[in-house]
Amino acid sequence: MHTTVLEVGPRDGLQNEARALSPDDRIEFITRCADAGTRRIEAVSFVHPERVPQMAGAEEVMAGVPRREGVSYSGLVLNRRGLDRALAAGVDEVNVVVVASDTFCVRNQGRTTDEALDAWDGMAAAASDAGVPVSLTIAAAFGCPFEGETPPERVVEIARRAEAAGAFEVALADTIGVGVPAQVRDLTRRVRAAAPSPALRFHFHNTRNTGYANALTAVDEGVTVLDASAGGFGGCPFAPAATGNIATEDLLYALHRSGVETGIDLEAVAATGIWLGGLLGEPAPALLGRAGGFPA
Repeated sequence: MHTTVLEVGPRDGLQNEARALSPDDRIEFITRCADAGTRRIEAVSFVHPERVPQMAGAEEVMAGVPRREGVSYSGLVLNRRGLDRALAAGVDEVNVVVVASDTFCVRNQGRTTDEALDAWDGMAAAASDAGVPVSLTIAAAFGCPFEGETPPERVVEIARRAEAAGAFEVALADTIGVGVPAQVRDLTRRVRAAAPSPALRFHFHNTRNTGYANALTAVDEGVTVLDASAGGFGGCPFAPAATGNIATEDLLYALHRSGVETGIDLEAVAATGIWLGGLLGEPAPALLGRAGGFPA
């Protein structure tokens, strides 16, 4: 069995940190991930630097990433301006985000969910015309910090819109880390039944210590792409108490010990998490950097 781990540390891992890294440091981070064997990396976010200053210099970062056969770099976009920047910067994939609740969507993107979906249709068409694969991430798919539970029917509705517009992949994001394995099973089956064409990917946060159980449940359901962040850094600047993503190295340990291949060097990622913590001035939340793998 093989699972692709999509490294989101250079984007989601850094966007909520108090210390903003330079483009050169971010390029080094991405290079370390590629050297470890990661083949899909969310390298940048094309958002306004006044909104998320940690993501400033996206074009500079994309100009410096190592271009290697089999390594795909994605850029996150929220609107058409961001899409145009992403295409001009030469991303390999575009990842568009739509938040499943109106209140959070307005805070995150300045528009309601339905308005964001209308914009999505146009962005998906433009990306297709440019020959660049486009995915849709459904943020707050498990719960919203402002509205509470996210109705599964709403997630399914958005997934249908994603499929209709030609998304090659749909990601279900537990943006504030409230999901549990039963929800993962339920949403996986609902979305696959309603929108079977796109691949399904999950993005988990470990805010309430359920992220790794959720990830393994997704694998049991046949999901083959999972987001994770080296060192376990991350969070959303527009969601209260949205703490870190599941750590790439800790996820790799669980997957590898369960007989799931990833092609990624666990020890190299753990070393990157420690290195990143030094740059950010705080210890990495991941545990593998402290405990090490097993057997030693």
